[in-house]
Amino acid sequence: MIILGIETSCDETAAAIVSGDKKIRSNVVYSQIEHHAPYGGVVPEIAARAHMDAIDWVIRQAIESANIAFDQLDGVAATCGPGLIGGVLVGAMAGKGIAAALSLPFVAANHLEAHALTVRLTNNIEFPYLLLLVSGGHTQFVKVKGLAKYELIGSTMDDALGEAFDKTAKMLDLGFPGGPAVEKLAKRGSTGRFRLPRPLRGRSGADFSFSGLKTAVRHQIEKFPPGKLSDNDKADLCAEFQQAAVEVIRDRAVNAIEIFRENQRTKGSLVVAGGVAANSAIRRALEETALEHGLPFIAPPVGLCTDNGAMIAWLGIERLRMGLSDGLDFKPRPRWPLNELSR
Repeated sequence: MIILGIETSCDETAAAIVSGDKKIRSNVVYSQIEHHAPYGGVVPEIAARAHMDAIDWVIRQAIESANIAFDQLDGVAATCGPGLIGGVLVGAMAGKGIAAALSLPFVAANHLEAHALTVRLTNNIEFPYLLLLVSGGHTQFVKVKGLAKYELIGSTMDDALGEAFDKTAKMLDLGFPGGPAVEKLAKRGSTGRFRLPRPLRGRSGADFSFSGLKTAVRHQIEKFPPGKLSDNDKADLCAEFQQAAVEVIRDRAVNAIEIFRENQRTKGSLVVAGGVAANSAIRRALEETALEHGLPFIAPPVGLCTDNGAMIAWLGIERLRMGLSDGLDFKPRPRWPLNELSR
């Protein structure tokens, strides 16, 4: 089985060819960073136009890099949500067009489900497992019981962690994308100088809250006269922000593991996925927590944590193997929670 995967949910135009033997034959990603950098964040209208300009080239590049022809495809999968609807429509229509022209089965891919199943492409992992899905728009613990079988254990009550990283970077004028910039500067800084909260730490359950942490960063910045925040100040603030996030994640992970283990016969694994999973401090903290509680820890390679077409193609393979496909009249959607997929 050879599947084309198309991903356009945010600010990367991506396409990949993946085969049923778990070989990524091509994985092309066109980044829009230069389009959005002047604005300090993703502008939906600009993203949609950039996807339209790049989509044909990216798909053809994926086909050519895989050294196959379009008529060798067995199916097409394209992200149909959740995400910025303008971009989602571009990829969905491209995928539907190819599927229609070649009379191929079409999979309307849920972007979150693709992240959730990436480890089944990169590792030999069986269901069930505990997933921390942490990205720009989502922060949630999910019990992955099987394909289209998801149980939400905990979620953010306000901002996602990726959003908090990006807004912290914007307040500190670190450029775009914000998450990597904060992580890089945090390595130069020291913790303890600034006092930031650890929201919900010590509370029951596995929910998150990052709005207060983001606001606390702003309050610390406002204590400085305009233009007087030095590079060292920014580094220390980034270090404290990241440390606060890590401590919250470790605390919430312990509770999530306990909930995951209730009425659970198999040990399972702790898995992290999503763009923020590329953060080395967060990966290290989760690995330590998993080991302390006797769970294997699995994270996809960093390049497969951020948005990519390979994860969409793999989701297509998983679904088509189960006999699941979608009509070409499937309507893309900006919001599409994982639990709506459960059957």
